Amino acid sequence: MPPRAPPPFPSLDAFYLHHLRSCASLPQAAAVHGHIARAHPSPSLFLRNTLLAAYCRLGAGDTHQARRLLDEMPRRNAVSFNLLIDAYSRAGQTEESLETFLHAHRAAEVKADRFTYAAALAACSRAGRLKEGKVVHALAVLEGLAEGVFVSNSLVSMYARCGDMGEARRVFDVTEERDDVSWNSLVSGYLRVGAHEEMLRVFALMRRCAMGLNSFALGSVIKCCSGGDGSVRGIAEAVHGCVVKAGLDTDLFLASAMVDMYAKRGALSEAVALFKSVLDPNVVVFNAMIAGLCRDEAAVHKEVVREALSLYSELQSRGMEPTEFTFSSVIRACNLAGDIEFGKQIHGQVLKHCFQGDDFIGSALIDLYFNSACMEDGFRCFRSVPKQDVVTWTAMISGCVQNELFERALALFHELLGVGLKPDPFTISSVMNACASLAVVRTGEQMQCFATKSGFDRFTAMGNSCIHMYARSGNVEAAIQRFQEMESHDVVSWSAIISSHAQHGCARQALQFFNEMVGAKVVPNEITFLGVLTACSHGGLVDEGLRYYEIMKMEYGLCPTVKHCTCVVDLLGRAGRLADAEAFIRDSIFHDEPVVWQSLLGSCRIHRDMERGQLVADRIMELQPASSGCYVNLYNMYLDAGELSLGSKIRDLMKERGVKKEPGLSWIELRSGIHSFVAGDKSHPECNAIYTKLAEMLSKIDKLTTTDTSCIEWVETTGREQNWMNCHSEKLAVALGIIHLPQSAPIRVMKNLRVCRDCHSTMKLISKSECREIILRDVIRFHHFRDGSCSCGDYW
Repeated sequence: MPPRAPPPFPSLDAFYLHHLRSCASLPQAAAVHGHIARAHPSPSLFLRNTLLAAYCRLGAGDTHQARRLLDEMPRRNAVSFNLLIDAYSRAGQTEESLETFLHAHRAAEVKADRFTYAAALAACSRAGRLKEGKVVHALAVLEGLAEGVFVSNSLVSMYARCGDMGEARRVFDVTEERDDVSWNSLVSGYLRVGAHEEMLRVFALMRRCAMGLNSFALGSVIKCCSGGDGSVRGIAEAVHGCVVKAGLDTDLFLASAMVDMYAKRGALSEAVALFKSVLDPNVVVFNAMIAGLCRDEAAVHKEVVREALSLYSELQSRGMEPTEFTFSSVIRACNLAGDIEFGKQIHGQVLKHCFQGDDFIGSALIDLYFNSACMEDGFRCFRSVPKQDVVTWTAMISGCVQNELFERALALFHELLGVGLKPDPFTISSVMNACASLAVVRTGEQMQCFATKSGFDRFTAMGNSCIHMYARSGNVEAAIQRFQEMESHDVVSWSAIISSHAQHGCARQALQFFNEMVGAKVVPNEITFLGVLTACSHGGLVDEGLRYYEIMKMEYGLCPTVKHCTCVVDLLGRAGRLADAEAFIRDSIFHDEPVVWQSLLGSCRIHRDMERGQLVADRIMELQPASSGCYVNLYNMYLDAGELSLGSKIRDLMKERGVKKEPGLSWIELRSGIHSFVAGDKSHPECNAIYTKLAEMLSKIDKLTTTDTSCIEWVETTGREQNWMNCHSEKLAVALGIIHLPQSAPIRVMKNLRVCRDCHSTMKLISKSECREIILRDVIRFHHFRDGSCSCGDYW
């Protein structure tokens, strides 16, 4: 029997084509390629193109082998070049993609077709290369291919993705033939650049031209209505009607988009009704509803959040697999509900589904733990995220600020810079809040410089953080300057500048800013009025304060909080109207809040009303037995009145009840860093120099009091426990500042408690004897000491 003749080459082509199409990895394609090179002497162009397509498809961004194969091909056509142009484009190698396009355009044996131009235009679209896209457009016009619907659609898409909607619209208008893709490209382009009104006009024109509605176009319009733009308000229901009319109300993609649209517009009842009308919702629809229920944290109630958690349970009971978006939304719901235990269970589910590496889930978990004061759990969660991007770092920094771990927040920021990440505006804003709380103005100024260099200073939120930082650091002039430099002011900006003036005792200026705010048509909120009432309280403007309190309730419909009521009690109490202050407390809904009674007790001490003070203190001890502030105020009141035996009883009562006074702490920022002190502190490296300087300053004051009768207050207040008071923490901090800071620099000292009368009097005299400006921030307000007087006018 004669030997069987070898099969013809076409059959060999079919054999290798079958194997190439079944390849699932690059090594498999390379193995088939090697077999072809050994066993197939003359593969067809079609087989070579199929091999090239396999390399492009399986290369995962590695286009080296595909390029080498194209260069080795003895004969090539437009398909060969089209495959490589598209592969380079998808790999993000725009330059190589366009070079290959030009090579195809110039090759004598190749005639570039519409797919060649579409692939080149797609490369320009992905990279946002408008200039190169216009060159490709010009070549398409020269080749007579620009009028075809396939290339014209690619042109519209390219111009739209590059942000040139004027040129995209011109190409669309001159094109004689249009299909669904043409309209969808234009609609999505207007949506991308935020031209919502124009997008809706194009959608209306699409309907007039009798173009059939599809889920892509309707999805773009729904997304436009979800944006909250006032210009498209009221259109959501009409779009919903179009969806129903087109018979697409069962489309799950559109259903999820409409649920999201209603939720974003605050129409939760409509979103829930729509969700319940979906016969067989998938996980995307569930995700949209869960996220929608938790969208507006200022408006949602715990019952609504509980419904979101219930939906998650229903999703699981239906056998659906939750996605990353599901978990991030459910964790947010746990955060809003304050349900840390359920949140820990969800964390376990995250680990079970191997989503612990997701950035958004990691950030949500950090927020959950930090908001629940589970600090170590939050840090462990942060360290377990494999890819720590700027979002997770910012969540950590803001969580530390929220939990008053300000030094740790600054340390994390420096660590972030150390790993080479670039902070975003939210990161810088959080760090500035830490600087504001620590009152480290030098570090805050560095943050502002960083924000300016990064181009973040144009954001209103960044300007607001700067105002807050400078005001809390004692530099109200810099806060004003930053406010004036801002292009636009929102309610936070106005509230910050009003509160800064209130804290610095500039009551009239604070009220002036409030009037300017009202004139600028910015509606004040609760924080704004808190600043106004604080200003009136610190400035002794009783009638104005009571009037603004009524305006807040009657004209703006704002419900007073316990902080507003405390301000009114302080306003009346400082002015000596103690009976009115007590009546106000008893008539308010906050009569069981210890903080309002604490304010009244402080006023009783100022005005030496010991009888009323004793009754108020009894009330505070009844409401809050462990409150050290009440005992300390009562003790000082007895000492002021010379009732030493009663003062001793209060101390004994504190010991008996285990009540401990918070230690006074003062700190000052110098070039060498932050230096903190407690009373009688001997731990500072420059301890000897500090006490020597302090003794020198007090000696100067002694001489000053013998020649200046205005200093009689200091003589009166230094009679008791003088040796101990001379070692108070703020005096030590001021002494260190005078040693190191130049004469022209103000000395900024921060204290965690209220400054005592002795230190207040001493600071006034030090400012006069040393010819220095001293800025002291206590827990209540700022005191600016200049030439023997204080900005508070001794009304504090």
